[in-house]
Amino acid sequence: MGGNIKMIMKKTTLSVMVAACFVSTGAMAQDAKLLAPVVVTATRVEQDSFDLPMSIDKVDKKDIQDGQLRMTLSESLIRVPGITAQNRTQMAQDPQISTRGFGSRSSFGVRGIRLYIDGIPLSMPDGIGNPGSIDLETIGSIEVLRGPFSAMYGNSSGGVIQLFTEPSPATPEVSGDVMFGSFNTRRDSVKASGTKSGVEYLLNYSDYSSDGYREQSASTKKQATARLKINLSEDTKLTTLISTMDQYAQDPGGLVRNESVGDPSAFTSPRSAATTSKLVNTRVERSNTQIGFNLEKLINQNNSFNLITYAGTRSNRQYLYVAPTFSGAPNSRASDIQRDFYGTELRLTNKGMLLDRAYTLTAGISAGQMNDTRMDINADNGVLRTIVDANLNRNENQTATNFDQYIQASLAANDRIDFHAGIRHTTVDLKFQDKQVDPTKCLVTSTRRYCDTSGSTSFSKTTPVIGTTFKLTPTINLYANFGQAFETPTLVEVSYDNATTGSGPNLNIKPSSSDNYEIGAKALIGDNSRVNVSMFNITTQNEIIINSTVAGRTSYQNAGTTKRTGVEMSFESALANNFSVFAAYTLLNASFDSAFSYSGNDVVKGNVIPGTYKSQIYGELAWKHAPKNFKIALEGRYNSKVYVNDTNSDAAPAYTVFNLRASLQQELGHWRLTEYVRVDNLLDKKYIGSVRVNDYTNGRYFEPAPGTNWIAGVKATYAF
Repeated sequence: MGGNIKMIMKKTTLSVMVAACFVSTGAMAQDAKLLAPVVVTATRVEQDSFDLPMSIDKVDKKDIQDGQLRMTLSESLIRVPGITAQNRTQMAQDPQISTRGFGSRSSFGVRGIRLYIDGIPLSMPDGIGNPGSIDLETIGSIEVLRGPFSAMYGNSSGGVIQLFTEPSPATPEVSGDVMFGSFNTRRDSVKASGTKSGVEYLLNYSDYSSDGYREQSASTKKQATARLKINLSEDTKLTTLISTMDQYAQDPGGLVRNESVGDPSAFTSPRSAATTSKLVNTRVERSNTQIGFNLEKLINQNNSFNLITYAGTRSNRQYLYVAPTFSGAPNSRASDIQRDFYGTELRLTNKGMLLDRAYTLTAGISAGQMNDTRMDINADNGVLRTIVDANLNRNENQTATNFDQYIQASLAANDRIDFHAGIRHTTVDLKFQDKQVDPTKCLVTSTRRYCDTSGSTSFSKTTPVIGTTFKLTPTINLYANFGQAFETPTLVEVSYDNATTGSGPNLNIKPSSSDNYEIGAKALIGDNSRVNVSMFNITTQNEIIINSTVAGRTSYQNAGTTKRTGVEMSFESALANNFSVFAAYTLLNASFDSAFSYSGNDVVKGNVIPGTYKSQIYGELAWKHAPKNFKIALEGRYNSKVYVNDTNSDAAPAYTVFNLRASLQQELGHWRLTEYVRVDNLLDKKYIGSVRVNDYTNGRYFEPAPGTNWIAGVKATYAF
C-alpha cells in the first residue's frame, strides 16, 4: 500500500505542476488568485497565503461548524495536510494533535504546537496547550502554520494553530441550536451577535452531554464565550475575549491487544472499559476561565502596534488507578492541579517602501507566567482520603515563566522575488517548590518519598528563520525556507525523575532543538482550482520521549537524534454544476536516528516514532443546490498503521472510513432555519481511533473508535 501511495503521489504532483505551467496569465490569473486565503499568522499582518514562503492553511467556518459536533479540534483539522488530529472517542483527554510528528508523544494536552485565539495565547509559558477549552461554536476560521517559521512564536518546534472568532453581523441576531446523536448525545446552545453603537458583540453558551461510545466514557461540558470588539476611534480597536468551561468526563482507559484475534481492530468487546477504570471510576473534573485583551492602534499609514494581555485560572483533578502494594494501601489517587496564568505581548509593525521596494518589519516582546499548585492525593475506589500529610504523595508549587524578544521582516527584492527572515530569543524558567516535607530527612517508603523535591532549571535559545518566494509565473510560486527551533519540556514532563516512586523533579532533561528545511510550490489552475505541495527535512537533537509510565505518572528523558522527512499536498477545485472537491495528502517518515534504551527497553536506529502515521489522506466531494439551500458532502479518510511504542513491538492497523454530512436551510421572513445531519463511519468499520503511546506497564495502548454513528440537529436564527 505504501509503495502504491508513493507512486500515486509522485504522478499526481508531477501532473499538477505540468498542468499549472500551461495555465494562462492575465485576467484569469487575477481571478484565480482570489481563491488563495488571506492569513495573518505567518507574518502577523494580513497577507495573501499564495505569496508566502511557508506552509499555511486556512479552515473556514463552514468546515468548523456545519454538520459537526463542534466539540474537538480533530473534527476540522483532519483536512489540513501535515496535521494528525485523532478523536479519542472520550473526553477525559484532549484530542491527539501533532504536526510533522511533533506532539505525538502527548497523552493529554498539546505539546510542540502553539495555540492562539484572536491573537491571545492558549498555550502556557512551558509550551503545553489545552484545546479542550476552545468554544468551536464561536470560531469563524482556523489558520495552521507548519515548518520553520513557526519558531517565530517561541518554543514550538512543530507549528502554530491560531483560531479566530467569527465576525459579528451588522444586524443583531439570536439563534438556538439543538443537537441529538448516538450514545445518548445531546448539545444545546444559544448565541447572540451583532453590532451596536460601534461595538461588535458575540455571546454564546452551550451544554453538552453524552454517555460515550465505550463503557466508563460519559461526559458533560458547559461552555460560555463573550467577545466584544470596541471601535474606540477610527484607528483604535479593543477586542475583549472572555471564556469559561466546566467539564466532567469518565476515562475508559486503553485496551490490550486481543491475542486470540491478533488484530486490535477486532476486539471481542471494543466498547468495554479497562476493569481497573471501572473499579475506581477513573475520571477528570476540570474548569478553565480566561480573559484576554487585544488593543490595536494605527499610528499612521506606516506604523501600528498591538498590546495583548491575558489572565486566567484552570482547575484539573484526574482520578487514576494505582495497584495496591500492601494491605490497606490505596488503589487509586487523584492528580490535582490548580493553575493561575497571565501574560502580555507588545508588538510594533512598520511597513513602507525601501528603495522603491515594499517591506514589512515587525518587532515585539512577550512574557508569561503560570503558577501551579499540584497535589497527588491517595484515594480508595476513586474516593479521596482525607487531605492530610499522610495521604499526600506530592504537594508543591510549580512555576513556569517565559520572556521572548523577536523581529520579523519581509522585502520584495523585485517583481518576482520576496525575502522573509526573522529571529527570536526565548527564555523559559521552571521552578519547583516542595510544600510538604521536612528537608532535614529523606526517607523513601512504599507509598511516598519524604524528600525535599525543590529545584529549578532554565532553558534559553535563539532561533533564526529565513525564506524566499520565487514567482515563476503569475499563477505559480516556488519557495524555500530554513530555520532552527526548539521545544522545552513542560512542567508535567519535568515533574518526575522516577515514575515508580513519584519522586522528582527531573532537572537533567534538556530541550530538543531542530534544524528545519522546507521547499514547496503553490499553483493556481484556471479560475477555480489551487494546489499546494511542500517537502520538508527536519533533524532534531535531544528528542523528548517517555521514559516510563506507572499508575498514571510518567517520567521523560532525552533520546538522541530523530529525523522527519515528508511531503504534504492539498488540492481544491470548484467544479461545474455546483460540485467541489478537496483533497489533502501527507507522507511522513519520522524515525529515531540513533539507538537508546529506557526502562529496560532497547530502541534501535530506524525505529518509527510512535504515534506518527506514514500516510494520511483526506478527500471530500461536495454538492450544493442553491435554490433550496441544500448541501451534501461525502468525506473519506485513510490512515496507515501507527506504532504504539518506541520499540515498535506493536501497532494499530491502517484503516479507511467514510462519512456523510448534509444540511437544508429555509428563509422565513426574519427567521432562518437550518436542519443538518451527519453520519460517521458509514461502512461500520472496526478500527483503532487513537493509541496511548508507550504504555509499557499496562500494555493498554488501543482506543477503539465507534462503528456507524450519527448526529442530527436544527438551528433557528432570528435577525432583527
